[in-house]
Amino acid sequence: MPDDSIAPLQRLLQIMARLRDPERGCPWDLQQDFSTIAPYTIEEAYEVADAIERGDRDALRDELGDLLLQVVFHARLAEEEGAFGFADVAEAISEKMTRRHPHVFGNADRDDAVAVARSWESIKRQEREVGGDDEASALAGVARGLPEWLRAVKLQDRAAKVGFDWPGPEPVLGKLLEEVEEVREEFAALERSPDDPSVRRRLQDEIGDLLFVAANLSRHARIDVGSALRGANAKFERRFRAMERLAADDGVSLADLPLEAQDRYWDRAKSGEAP
Repeated sequence: MPDDSIAPLQRLLQIMARLRDPERGCPWDLQQDFSTIAPYTIEEAYEVADAIERGDRDALRDELGDLLLQVVFHARLAEEEGAFGFADVAEAISEKMTRRHPHVFGNADRDDAVAVARSWESIKRQEREVGGDDEASALAGVARGLPEWLRAVKLQDRAAKVGFDWPGPEPVLGKLLEEVEEVREEFAALERSPDDPSVRRRLQDEIGDLLFVAANLSRHARIDVGSALRGANAKFERRFRAMERLAADDGVSLADLPLEAQDRYWDRAKSGEAP
């Protein structure tokens, strides 16, 4: 790494050390631990993805800096415990990337991307065995701390590698319709027995099944389910804000209107979008 890249990183490490200084540090930073910082780490990763989605390179630079700060913060906490430091983190990932790319850093053949992916999974499995994790399941190693939609896709991918998968999107669509009907049945049961906790548990189970199959449909379409949901969220936000503006232009508030009138503003917001 060139010196002009090392110096800013060293400065960041020094800033974090100062923030955590027991005598001269920041009271907020001194109160934090791994568990309190973890949610910010996840949030910053999503903000990086959002900047990429928007194609905003200035924002991406800033968000990557925020994400790097999270790594530095966790490494500083570990260093204070005497567990490891930032240099150990960098060394560990360097070793791992070298080990997992024998077709680049070793003598293995450089095959196509599919073969590389298979090799990657095989090496990861060997690493788990060396580390004492001898679980034989094809689902071994799928982290429980992942966002659940991402974990669903990873579980499905692992199962597909041993042949447990639908042959295409059509049977997935059929299963999706089946799950919708089962959710509908549980809603009907909830109307009949609104105070029955077992009914609510069944409804939760069926909605979970519905979302799991929807994630699988996205996987079969080779569409990132997170990107798809972000797009849907952005679309809803854009249209809802347009509804609010249209209503304000008419001198009314959406909150004061019945649903039918709100729907008309929704239709106007949709029709006003560029094709």
